[in-house]
Amino acid sequence: MKTLLPFRTIQAKLIIMVLLLILIALQLIGVYFISTMKSSLINSFTQNLNRQAQLLMALADSAISQQDKSGNVEESTSAELNQLVGNLFSNSGTETQVLDSSGRVLATSLEEHQSYVGRKNTSLLVSRALQGINDNTEEIIDSDNVRKKVIAQPVVSGGKVIGAVYIVASMKELYETMERVNRIFVTGMLLALGLTALLGILIAGTITQPIKALTRQAAAVAEGRFEERVPVLGDDEIGQLSTAFNEMTDRLSEALSVNEEEKEKLSSILSNMSDGVLATDEIGRVIVVNRRAQAMLGEGAIGKTVSECLDIDKAPIAETLGGKESILLIQRPLSLSQSEDHLLFRVTLTPIRRRDKGVVGAIAVLQDVTESEKLEQSRREFVANVSHELRTPLTTIKSYAEALDDGALEEPPLAERFVGVIRSETERMIRLVTDLLHLSRFDSKQAQLRRQMTDIAEMMEDVVDRFSLQLRQKAITAKVQVDPGLEKAWLDRDGIDQVLDNLVSNAIKYTLDGGSIHLAARLNEAGQLSVTVKDTGIGIPKKDLERIFDRFYRVDKARSRSMGGTGLGLSIAREIVRAHGGHIALDSEPGVGTTATVTLPYVQEGGEAP
Repeated sequence: MKTLLPFRTIQAKLIIMVLLLILIALQLIGVYFISTMKSSLINSFTQNLNRQAQLLMALADSAISQQDKSGNVEESTSAELNQLVGNLFSNSGTETQVLDSSGRVLATSLEEHQSYVGRKNTSLLVSRALQGINDNTEEIIDSDNVRKKVIAQPVVSGGKVIGAVYIVASMKELYETMERVNRIFVTGMLLALGLTALLGILIAGTITQPIKALTRQAAAVAEGRFEERVPVLGDDEIGQLSTAFNEMTDRLSEALSVNEEEKEKLSSILSNMSDGVLATDEIGRVIVVNRRAQAMLGEGAIGKTVSECLDIDKAPIAETLGGKESILLIQRPLSLSQSEDHLLFRVTLTPIRRRDKGVVGAIAVLQDVTESEKLEQSRREFVANVSHELRTPLTTIKSYAEALDDGALEEPPLAERFVGVIRSETERMIRLVTDLLHLSRFDSKQAQLRRQMTDIAEMMEDVVDRFSLQLRQKAITAKVQVDPGLEKAWLDRDGIDQVLDNLVSNAIKYTLDGGSIHLAARLNEAGQLSVTVKDTGIGIPKKDLERIFDRFYRVDKARSRSMGGTGLGLSIAREIVRAHGGHIALDSEPGVGTTATVTLPYVQEGGEAP
């Protein structure tokens, strides 16, 4: 089959088609021409023989009429016939015989056939001629394989057949002429075919070369090379096709560029989405995973089903692949070692539809709603805590006011104690509302720091002095340590005092009698001001450390409330420290103590505040 490949090209087909057309045309012309010429030559040859026969018949009529009544021809008459026949037809290569009415040969033109004289010619044509039939011709092939023409004509005198003329003429020269004509025709046909093939190659090349260029350009376009162009060689159909193909290449290149740009945009958007995205095929296998989804679910999601990746039932996936959208909430453990903490995902399942095929897959969008749920939970807890914190003193105030109204005012000692309780609860509500307003200002970014040059050692000593009474009451030892060289810093003195008061107050509350509190200030390795408050109190459990700065969060709710705390102190302290550009952290071990570390940018006099 490989040997037939060259004949599959358009150029070869065009050349073969043209050659076949020329060959068929020449064959038809040759057959018609040769057959017509052959018929013409044979007819001319036959007519020439008939004229010779007519001439000979006229000459032989008088000679045969002189026969004696006995049927013999005089010797002089026979000699005259032989001389006549020999002179007329000896050089033409034709044998001519004159026969009497009985068919005997009276004379012959060939010397070697003189022995035939006096013998009877038994040819069928002679018999027909002696019967008066004029149309007596045939072609024969003799022993030498030479084709000859035979004619027999009757000699009529006075309406009576008195003899016959018999002519045998060789057609060798005629057929040699035909053979020469055939050779000339074949030679001409071969030359015509050769010239036609050469012209066919040239003409086919003008057609196939642009087609080959188009083919090469189509292959280049299929491989993604759009910079090449098809040469336009004219304004004919192929030229118009080349122009149209170049325009199509330009438009295809532009379309692919736009498609690639959109694909890159989509890939960039998909990779940088805050939500996880999974795309599946028509049977639910994951084929596309973005970066966020990998962070949520881990590696190896490709090739798995969505139900396996999300660890959910297959029914919602089947419904989505059937064309129905659905939304699920699922929980996943944060890690195998922390099974108590969970991530909460909202999964939106949407089918992927194609116009001609219907649903061909599904899109699963994973939204991590853990933080929003935590915030919602914190908001609910905050509202509940605020309500509870306000309801308790209001209930107390209402109860004591009703008691006073019911007659307690008439008993001065009792009335004075009730009024004291009302005043205390009112002050507690004022502190609570003040703290809430303080936090609100920080949340709305309305709180402004009033920075001033602050002596660190003096500030630390002042804190201890403010709590000296409480320290003496519980026999707690307080120690202040400031690194040498650490003198003044650019701080909001009131705000930092409030932070330190809260930390020291908590340390005193949760440190047993006879304990110690250590306050220290130093510059850390990063050049920041680090203030620590370390106590030897009861400590904070590990599970409460993460939420210790939440609003209204108390480790021991009953004890904290009885000590007059609102549960907002550490929250306010954190906001103040953040406003300074620093951070606060607690490190605690139950039964050993707690260390609170406040880290602030160290800005000296003349420096730029952050």
